[in-house]
Amino acid sequence: MTVTVKSGKKPLQPRKYAGPAAAAALLTAALLSIVKLVVRSPVMLIADRFAPGLGWVEVALLSAYAAWLAHTLGEERKVRAIRPIVWRLFSAVFFTQLLLGLFVSGIFLMTGKLHLPVPAMIVGGPLYRGSGFFMPVLFASTLLLVGPAWCSWLCYVGSWDDLAARTKKWPQTLPARRETVRVSILLGIVGTAFALRLSGADGTTAAWLGGSFGIAGVGVMLLASRRRGVMVHCTTWCPIGLFADLLGKLSPFRLRIGQGCDRCMACRKMCRYGALEQRNLERGKPGLTCTLCGDCLAACKTRQIGYRFLGLSAATARKLFVALVVSLHAVFLGVARI
Repeated sequence: MTVTVKSGKKPLQPRKYAGPAAAAALLTAALLSIVKLVVRSPVMLIADRFAPGLGWVEVALLSAYAAWLAHTLGEERKVRAIRPIVWRLFSAVFFTQLLLGLFVSGIFLMTGKLHLPVPAMIVGGPLYRGSGFFMPVLFASTLLLVGPAWCSWLCYVGSWDDLAARTKKWPQTLPARRETVRVSILLGIVGTAFALRLSGADGTTAAWLGGSFGIAGVGVMLLASRRRGVMVHCTTWCPIGLFADLLGKLSPFRLRIGQGCDRCMACRKMCRYGALEQRNLERGKPGLTCTLCGDCLAACKTRQIGYRFLGLSAATARKLFVALVVSLHAVFLGVARI
Protein backbone atom coordinates (compact mmCIF):
# COMPACT_ATOMS: atom_id res chain seq x y z
CA MET A 1 0.00 0.00 0.00
CA THR A 2 1.30 3.41 -0.94
CA VAL A 3 0.76 6.30 1.43
CA THR A 4 0.92 9.87 0.18
CA VAL A 5 1.80 12.47 2.76
CA LYS A 6 0.75 15.99 1.98
CA SER A 7 2.78 18.81 3.37
CA GLY A 8 1.45 22.27 4.07
CA LYS A 9 4.44 23.79 2.31
CA LYS A 10 4.47 24.66 -1.35
CA PRO A 11 6.83 22.30 -3.21
CA LEU A 12 10.00 23.76 -4.61
CA GLN A 13 10.25 24.10 -8.36
CA PRO A 14 13.99 24.08 -9.08
CA ARG A 15 13.49 23.60 -12.81
CA LYS A 16 11.15 26.55 -13.23
CA TYR A 17 13.98 29.08 -13.36
CA ALA A 18 16.74 26.73 -14.52
CA GLY A 19 16.60 28.05 -18.08
CA PRO A 20 17.39 31.70 -17.29
CA ALA A 21 20.00 30.61 -14.74
CA ALA A 22 21.81 28.39 -17.25
CA ALA A 23 21.54 31.02 -20.00
CA ALA A 24 22.94 33.75 -17.73
CA ALA A 25 25.85 31.54 -16.66
CA LEU A 26 26.73 30.51 -20.21
CA LEU A 27 26.46 34.04 -21.58
CA THR A 28 28.55 35.44 -18.74
CA ALA A 29 31.21 32.77 -19.29
CA ALA A 30 31.21 33.38 -23.05
CA LEU A 31 31.51 37.17 -22.81
CA LEU A 32 34.23 37.10 -20.16
CA SER A 33 36.14 34.41 -22.06
CA ILE A 34 36.09 36.57 -25.19
CA VAL A 35 37.33 39.54 -23.16
CA LYS A 36 40.12 37.44 -21.63
CA LEU A 37 41.28 35.90 -24.90
CA VAL A 38 40.90 38.89 -27.21
CA VAL A 39 41.79 41.94 -25.10
CA ARG A 40 45.49 41.64 -24.29
CA SER A 41 46.13 45.19 -23.15
CA PRO A 42 44.99 46.32 -20.74
CA VAL A 43 44.40 43.05 -18.90
CA MET A 44 40.71 43.26 -18.10
CA LEU A 45 40.17 40.63 -15.40
CA ILE A 46 41.59 41.73 -12.06
CA ALA A 47 42.58 38.17 -11.10
CA ASP A 48 44.86 37.91 -14.15
CA ARG A 49 46.67 41.05 -13.03
CA PHE A 50 47.74 39.32 -9.84
CA ALA A 51 48.46 35.89 -11.36
CA PRO A 52 48.20 35.19 -15.11
CA GLY A 53 45.72 32.39 -15.69
CA LEU A 54 43.81 33.05 -12.48
CA GLY A 55 41.28 34.94 -14.55
CA TRP A 56 39.62 31.63 -15.47
CA VAL A 57 38.73 31.20 -11.81
CA GLU A 58 37.18 34.67 -11.86
CA VAL A 59 35.21 33.72 -14.98
CA ALA A 60 33.89 30.61 -13.24
CA LEU A 61 32.93 32.49 -10.07
CA LEU A 62 31.13 35.29 -11.93
CA SER A 63 29.30 32.74 -14.09
CA ALA A 64 28.14 30.89 -10.96
CA TYR A 65 27.06 34.20 -9.45
CA ALA A 66 25.06 35.00 -12.61
CA ALA A 67 23.33 31.62 -12.43
CA TRP A 68 22.39 32.14 -8.78
CA LEU A 69 21.13 35.67 -9.38
CA ALA A 70 19.06 34.79 -12.45
CA HIS A 71 17.51 31.86 -10.56
CA THR A 72 16.75 34.05 -7.54
CA LEU A 73 15.19 36.81 -9.65
CA GLY A 74 12.95 34.25 -11.31
CA GLU A 75 10.44 35.05 -8.58
CA GLU A 76 9.00 38.48 -9.29
CA ARG A 77 8.45 39.22 -5.60
CA LYS A 78 12.20 39.08 -4.95
CA VAL A 79 13.20 41.64 -7.56
CA ARG A 80 12.42 44.75 -5.53
CA ALA A 81 14.51 43.49 -2.60
CA ILE A 82 17.43 41.84 -4.44
CA ARG A 83 18.04 44.17 -7.39
CA PRO A 84 19.00 47.26 -5.32
CA ILE A 85 21.40 45.15 -3.24
CA VAL A 86 23.33 43.69 -6.18
CA TRP A 87 23.26 47.10 -7.88
CA ARG A 88 24.89 48.64 -4.81
CA LEU A 89 27.37 45.77 -4.78
CA PHE A 90 28.44 46.68 -8.30
CA SER A 91 28.81 50.35 -7.37
CA ALA A 92 30.80 49.45 -4.25
CA VAL A 93 33.18 47.22 -6.22
CA PHE A 94 33.59 49.89 -8.89
CA PHE A 95 34.46 52.72 -6.52
CA THR A 96 36.50 50.53 -4.16
CA GLN A 97 38.75 49.66 -7.09
CA LEU A 98 39.03 53.36 -7.90
CA LEU A 99 40.11 54.18 -4.32
CA LEU A 100 42.56 51.27 -4.26
CA GLY A 101 43.95 52.45 -7.58
CA LEU A 102 44.44 55.97 -6.25
CA PHE A 103 45.92 55.12 -2.86
CA VAL A 104 47.31 51.58 -3.08
CA SER A 105 48.27 50.43 -6.57
CA GLY A 106 47.57 51.32 -10.19
CA ILE A 107 46.81 47.65 -10.80
CA PHE A 108 43.22 48.38 -9.80
CA LEU A 109 42.76 51.01 -12.52
CA MET A 110 41.82 50.22 -16.09
CA THR A 111 44.81 51.86 -17.78
CA GLY A 112 46.40 54.04 -15.11
CA LYS A 113 44.86 57.12 -16.71
CA LEU A 114 42.12 58.64 -14.57
CA HIS A 115 38.73 59.65 -15.91
CA LEU A 116 35.90 61.28 -14.05
CA PRO A 117 33.39 58.67 -12.80
CA VAL A 118 30.49 60.95 -13.74
CA PRO A 119 27.92 59.37 -16.11
CA ALA A 120 27.42 62.65 -17.99
CA MET A 121 31.03 62.41 -19.13
CA ILE A 122 30.14 59.38 -21.25
CA VAL A 123 28.74 62.00 -23.62
CA GLY A 124 30.69 65.11 -22.69
CA GLY A 125 34.16 63.54 -22.51
CA PRO A 126 34.44 62.25 -26.09
CA LEU A 127 32.86 65.41 -27.49
CA TYR A 128 35.49 67.51 -25.70
CA ARG A 129 38.44 65.26 -26.56
CA GLY A 130 37.31 64.21 -30.03
CA SER A 131 38.37 60.67 -29.12
CA GLY A 132 37.80 57.95 -26.55
CA PHE A 133 34.50 56.56 -27.77
CA PHE A 134 34.76 53.19 -25.98
CA MET A 135 32.24 54.09 -23.27
CA PRO A 136 29.64 55.54 -25.67
CA VAL A 137 29.90 52.40 -27.80
CA LEU A 138 29.61 50.15 -24.73
CA PHE A 139 26.66 52.21 -23.50
CA ALA A 140 24.89 51.99 -26.87
CA SER A 141 25.50 48.23 -27.03
CA THR A 142 23.79 47.65 -23.71
CA LEU A 143 20.85 49.78 -24.85
CA LEU A 144 20.40 47.53 -27.88
CA LEU A 145 20.41 44.44 -25.66
CA VAL A 146 18.36 45.48 -22.63
CA GLY A 147 17.04 48.94 -23.46
CA PRO A 148 17.07 51.55 -20.68
CA ALA A 149 17.94 48.91 -18.05
CA TRP A 150 21.41 50.51 -17.98
CA CYS A 151 19.82 52.97 -15.55
CA SER A 152 18.55 50.31 -13.14
CA TRP A 153 21.32 47.71 -13.36
CA LEU A 154 24.58 48.88 -14.92
CA CYS A 155 25.19 52.52 -13.96
CA TYR A 156 27.82 52.86 -11.24
CA VAL A 157 26.19 55.99 -9.75
CA GLY A 158 22.47 55.29 -10.13
CA SER A 159 22.33 52.99 -7.11
CA TRP A 160 23.14 56.01 -4.91
CA ASP A 161 20.08 57.82 -6.22
CA ASP A 162 17.99 54.70 -5.68
CA LEU A 163 19.19 54.52 -2.08
CA ALA A 164 18.38 58.18 -1.52
CA ALA A 165 14.88 57.87 -3.00
CA ARG A 166 14.02 54.82 -0.88
CA THR A 167 14.47 56.80 2.33
CA LYS A 168 10.94 58.10 1.67
CA LYS A 169 8.23 55.46 1.91
CA TRP A 170 6.19 56.41 -1.17
CA PRO A 171 7.26 58.33 -4.28
CA GLN A 172 5.69 61.68 -5.13
CA THR A 173 4.69 62.97 -8.54
CA LEU A 174 7.30 65.14 -10.22
CA PRO A 175 6.29 68.36 -12.01
CA ALA A 176 5.57 68.25 -15.74
CA ARG A 177 8.39 70.73 -16.46
CA ARG A 178 10.87 67.98 -15.64
CA GLU A 179 11.13 67.01 -19.32
CA THR A 180 12.06 70.54 -20.30
CA VAL A 181 14.73 70.59 -17.61
CA ARG A 182 16.13 67.26 -18.83
CA VAL A 183 16.49 68.42 -22.41
CA SER A 184 18.03 71.73 -21.30
CA ILE A 185 20.66 69.95 -19.20
CA LEU A 186 21.55 67.59 -22.06
CA LEU A 187 21.91 70.47 -24.50
CA GLY A 188 23.99 72.33 -21.91
CA ILE A 189 26.39 69.39 -21.52
CA VAL A 190 26.79 68.95 -25.29
CA GLY A 191 27.18 72.69 -25.87
CA THR A 192 29.72 73.08 -23.07
CA ALA A 193 31.80 70.15 -24.34
CA PHE A 194 31.96 71.62 -27.85
CA ALA A 195 32.70 75.10 -26.51
CA LEU A 196 35.59 73.80 -24.42
CA ARG A 197 37.02 71.97 -27.40
CA LEU A 198 36.70 74.89 -29.81
CA SER A 199 38.15 77.35 -27.30
CA GLY A 200 41.15 75.11 -26.66
CA ALA A 201 40.43 74.85 -22.94
CA ASP A 202 42.87 72.61 -21.09
CA GLY A 203 41.98 69.31 -19.44
CA THR A 204 42.09 70.79 -15.96
CA THR A 205 39.29 73.24 -16.75
CA ALA A 206 37.20 70.48 -18.31
CA ALA A 207 37.82 68.20 -15.31
CA TRP A 208 36.76 70.89 -12.85
CA LEU A 209 33.55 71.51 -14.75
CA GLY A 210 32.79 67.81 -15.05
CA GLY A 211 33.57 67.19 -11.39
CA SER A 212 31.38 70.11 -10.34
CA PHE A 213 28.49 68.70 -12.35
CA GLY A 214 28.95 65.34 -10.63
CA ILE A 215 29.07 66.88 -7.15
CA ALA A 216 25.95 68.90 -7.94
CA GLY A 217 24.30 65.62 -8.94
CA VAL A 218 25.03 64.16 -5.51
CA GLY A 219 23.41 67.25 -4.05
CA VAL A 220 20.31 66.56 -6.17
CA MET A 221 20.17 63.04 -4.69
CA LEU A 222 20.46 64.27 -1.12
CA LEU A 223 18.10 67.21 -1.42
CA ALA A 224 15.54 66.29 -4.09
CA SER A 225 15.49 62.48 -4.37
CA ARG A 226 15.28 61.98 -0.60
CA ARG A 227 12.49 64.53 -0.29
CA ARG A 228 10.48 63.33 -3.28
CA GLY A 229 11.03 59.60 -2.99
CA VAL A 230 11.77 59.57 -6.72
CA MET A 231 15.17 59.23 -8.40
CA VAL A 232 15.36 62.88 -9.42
CA HIS A 233 19.05 62.66 -10.33
CA CYS A 234 18.51 59.80 -12.78
CA THR A 235 15.21 61.01 -14.24
CA THR A 236 15.97 64.72 -14.46
CA TRP A 237 19.58 65.71 -13.79
CA CYS A 238 21.60 63.03 -15.59
CA PRO A 239 21.76 63.46 -19.41
CA ILE A 240 22.70 59.80 -19.81
CA GLY A 241 19.31 58.94 -18.34
CA LEU A 242 17.60 60.82 -21.16
CA PHE A 243 19.80 59.11 -23.75
CA ALA A 244 18.96 55.73 -22.23
CA ASP A 245 15.23 56.48 -22.24
CA LEU A 246 15.24 57.56 -25.89
CA LEU A 247 17.80 55.23 -27.47
CA GLY A 248 16.64 52.36 -25.28
CA LYS A 249 13.56 52.20 -27.51
CA LEU A 250 15.83 50.57 -30.12
CA SER A 251 15.64 47.44 -28.00
CA PRO A 252 12.52 45.28 -28.54
CA PHE A 253 12.02 44.88 -24.78
CA ARG A 254 8.99 46.72 -23.45
CA LEU A 255 6.84 46.85 -20.34
CA ARG A 256 3.13 46.82 -21.04
CA ILE A 257 -0.02 47.24 -18.94
CA GLY A 258 -3.02 45.07 -19.79
CA GLN A 259 -6.56 46.27 -20.38
CA GLY A 260 -7.64 44.55 -17.17
CA CYS A 261 -5.77 47.11 -15.05
CA ASP A 262 -8.15 48.39 -12.36
CA ARG A 263 -6.08 51.54 -11.61
CA CYS A 264 -5.46 50.53 -8.00
CA MET A 265 -2.09 52.35 -8.27
CA ALA A 266 -0.24 49.71 -6.24
CA CYS A 267 2.43 49.60 -8.95
CA ARG A 268 2.98 53.35 -8.71
CA LYS A 269 4.05 53.00 -5.09
CA MET A 270 6.89 50.71 -6.21
CA CYS A 271 8.19 52.90 -9.05
CA ARG A 272 11.08 55.19 -8.11
CA TYR A 273 11.40 56.45 -11.71
CA GLY A 274 8.06 58.26 -11.86
CA ALA A 275 6.93 56.15 -14.82
CA LEU A 276 3.60 54.81 -13.53
CA GLU A 277 1.33 57.78 -13.07
CA GLN A 278 -2.42 57.61 -13.71
CA ARG A 279 -2.03 58.80 -17.30
CA ASN A 280 0.52 56.06 -18.00
CA LEU A 281 -1.80 53.34 -16.77
CA GLU A 282 -4.61 54.71 -18.94
CA ARG A 283 -2.34 54.55 -22.00
CA GLY A 284 -1.34 50.98 -21.21
CA LYS A 285 2.38 51.65 -21.02
CA PRO A 286 4.84 53.21 -18.56
CA GLY A 287 6.23 56.69 -19.06
CA LEU A 288 9.47 57.51 -20.82
CA THR A 289 11.52 57.18 -17.63
CA CYS A 290 10.74 53.45 -17.20
CA THR A 291 14.00 51.47 -16.98
CA LEU A 292 12.46 47.96 -17.05
CA CYS A 293 13.66 47.41 -13.48
CA GLY A 294 10.70 45.13 -12.71
CA ASP A 295 10.03 46.42 -9.19
CA CYS A 296 6.37 46.94 -10.07
CA LEU A 297 5.50 43.47 -11.36
CA ALA A 298 4.83 41.73 -8.06
CA ALA A 299 2.74 44.69 -6.83
CA CYS A 300 0.08 44.06 -9.48
CA LYS A 301 -2.39 41.61 -7.94
CA THR A 302 -4.24 41.15 -11.25
CA ARG A 303 -0.95 40.50 -13.10
CA GLN A 304 -1.60 43.13 -15.74
CA ILE A 305 2.01 44.37 -15.98
CA GLY A 306 4.52 42.32 -17.92
CA TYR A 307 7.53 42.32 -20.21
CA ARG A 308 7.11 42.12 -23.96
CA PHE A 309 9.66 41.06 -26.57
CA LEU A 310 8.50 40.73 -30.15
CA GLY A 311 5.99 37.87 -30.26
CA LEU A 312 7.03 36.11 -27.06
CA SER A 313 4.71 35.56 -24.13
CA ALA A 314 5.15 37.83 -21.10
CA ALA A 315 6.67 34.99 -19.05
CA THR A 316 9.17 34.02 -21.75
CA ALA A 317 10.07 37.66 -22.44
CA ARG A 318 10.82 38.17 -18.77
CA LYS A 319 13.03 35.08 -18.59
CA LEU A 320 14.99 36.31 -21.60
CA PHE A 321 15.35 39.78 -20.11
CA VAL A 322 16.52 38.43 -16.73
CA ALA A 323 19.12 36.19 -18.39
CA LEU A 324 20.49 39.08 -20.48
CA VAL A 325 20.54 41.79 -17.83
CA VAL A 326 22.01 39.51 -15.16
CA SER A 327 24.80 38.37 -17.46
CA LEU A 328 25.65 41.98 -18.34
CA HIS A 329 25.63 42.87 -14.65
CA ALA A 330 28.04 40.01 -13.89
CA VAL A 331 30.34 40.97 -16.77
CA PHE A 332 30.38 44.61 -15.66
CA LEU A 333 31.13 43.46 -12.13
CA GLY A 334 34.24 41.75 -13.51
CA VAL A 335 35.59 44.31 -15.96
CA ALA A 336 34.15 47.77 -15.20
CA ARG A 337 36.68 50.11 -13.63
CA ILE A 338 38.16 53.56 -14.18
